[in-house]
Amino acid sequence: MKQFKTLLIAAALFIGATSFTNAQSNVAHINVNELISLMPEMKAAQAEMEKVGKTYEADLTAMRTEYQNKMKRYETEAAGKTQEENEKRLVEVQTDSQSIQQYAANAQQELQKKELALLKPIQEKALAAINKVAKAQGFQYVLDRATLITAEGKDLLSDVKKELGI
Repeated sequence: MKQFKTLLIAAALFIGATSFTNAQSNVAHINVNELISLMPEMKAAQAEMEKVGKTYEADLTAMRTEYQNKMKRYETEAAGKTQEENEKRLVEVQTDSQSIQQYAANAQQELQKKELALLKPIQEKALAAINKVAKAQGFQYVLDRATLITAEGKDLLSDVKKELGI
């Protein structure tokens, strides 16, 4: 009877260890940010964002230059103008300043929208490839490497890069 209990305990420990090993082998990890940064679509999106950003920056620079020139002209002409004209010019300059600030805020919002629109299909493609590789290799869980403290399991980065052709 004592041998039977020992045998039963040994069998339970063996089954538990086997289950634990199987559970560990069903987990893989990947650095999603690194994968996305390597994708050619991401390089194209970054180039597009730079192009759009430079356009907004050029517009803002032109607006600021025009504003500064107007300020200098009004300052030099202020002595020869009436109080009413100077007050009218002051209101005009303040309106221009507010317009520049509003344009800068709108440009920032548009850049963020553009970035989200460009990144969404790239992220979806990366996640689809990760899912495909994980499923093909029998992994039930794939964790993002950026949030792990330690990762000794299978790293899927090279396999997913192969899947994406990069």
